[in-house]
Amino acid sequence: MIPALILGLVVGIVLGLVGGGGSIIAVPALVYGVGLSTAEAIPTSLLVVGASSLAALVPRLRGSINWPVALIVGAAGIPAAWAGAAVGRFLNPEVLMLAFAVIMVFAGIRMLGSTSETDGSCTTGNTVWRACAPKAVVIGLAVGFLTGLLGVGGGFLITPALTLFLGLRMKQAVGTSLAIIVINSAAGFSAHLSGFTIDWPIVLSFATPAILGSLVAGRLAGNLKDHHVRKAFAVLIFLVAAWILLTTIPSMLTT
Repeated sequence: MIPALILGLVVGIVLGLVGGGGSIIAVPALVYGVGLSTAEAIPTSLLVVGASSLAALVPRLRGSINWPVALIVGAAGIPAAWAGAAVGRFLNPEVLMLAFAVIMVFAGIRMLGSTSETDGSCTTGNTVWRACAPKAVVIGLAVGFLTGLLGVGGGFLITPALTLFLGLRMKQAVGTSLAIIVINSAAGFSAHLSGFTIDWPIVLSFATPAILGSLVAGRLAGNLKDHHVRKAFAVLIFLVAAWILLTTIPSMLTT
């Protein structure tokens, strides 16, 4: 229970600070820190991250969310999450963990890069839906598939995508990302419910500090410089990715 409490707090803090990235840490934490199998960790992660994202979303309900974009991306992600979950059932769990490591490296590189805040087709007050909607659907399909396949809410990809491709400002992108994560996590969790029994002691011991951490971090995020938060997050996921690679590759080579 102690590892679950500590790791849940880390996941919540990351979600509250950057509006995503919690689930990409949660699955490895549940597998290597708590001892769940990959099949158990993915739906558990989706449940915890969905609840934590909902908690982090509450302080941002006033003016920090582009609801039309959130609903389009989220709706497109629901069938894609179901498809990703179906594909994931045919893959080796160790292959899934390696896929995690690769995506984490990509996410870290994106966090270290700059996400310019420029006006775009989905900017509030200047929305061009003919250009905005197709982009939002494509982003929703891609992120939704990853949600179902790997148990990731997709926030580490959604936030840069919302700023780079849809033109949302960073503050609004973070809030919109959290709303999309809640939708994606619910869809992904429903796709994994068959044959899965929730371990409530683990879920509660992981989710409680995650929710509290996301609430506190969300309030502190406004006082921190964005580039410092992004660099710290990138370093964290690089370390987790390296741990997964060092643990998984030798195991695969000996089997």
